[in-house]
Amino acid sequence: IDLEAEWRLAPIYELVSDALDTEITIDTSADELRQQAAKHEVELQPKWGAAEIVVELYEQLCEHKLINPTFVMDFPAEVKPLAKGHRSKPGINEAWDLIINGVELVAAYSELNDPVVQRERLTAQSLLAAQGDPEAMELDEVFLKAMEYGMPPAGGMGMGVDRLIMLLTGSSIRETILFPLLRPE
Repeated sequence: IDLEAEWRLAPIYELVSDALDTEITIDTSADELRQQAAKHEVELQPKWGAAEIVVELYEQLCEHKLINPTFVMDFPAEVKPLAKGHRSKPGINEAWDLIINGVELVAAYSELNDPVVQRERLTAQSLLAAQGDPEAMELDEVFLKAMEYGMPPAGGMGMGVDRLIMLLTGSSIRETILFPLLRPE
């Protein structure tokens, strides 16, 4: 790992295109993506749309190969519902993940501060949650009401301290989690 070299900027669609050896864009259909996933033996959930499939292809085929620091960016809007839409790329969010040694160390994005768009996204997410999607968010009326009063431009970033320690020490994730979940014996 060379932390002193220039850190790469890589759009997620470019990484997936390279891994599949075929051009994948935001306009690529879910059916075509399913065919590519089957061809590369990537398992998918039946209800996933194109955005979720692209992210799964990235996670299964690309992420573990990103050893030197790489900012993966230009995620589809559907997969990061709290992120603001990109200023010049429809269907894309202003979001990035920092990957080092094949591990997501940081996730960050420009915060969506439009309460109307946020309500639409959280409503769609709550429908997914009602259908059993464990990663979908619930509709949060208190949050939406607060946004209606006004939210300034903002950004958010989450860094996994356990993953940072893992990277710096060369330890496994099990050795770096301060309070691991205990399994019943």
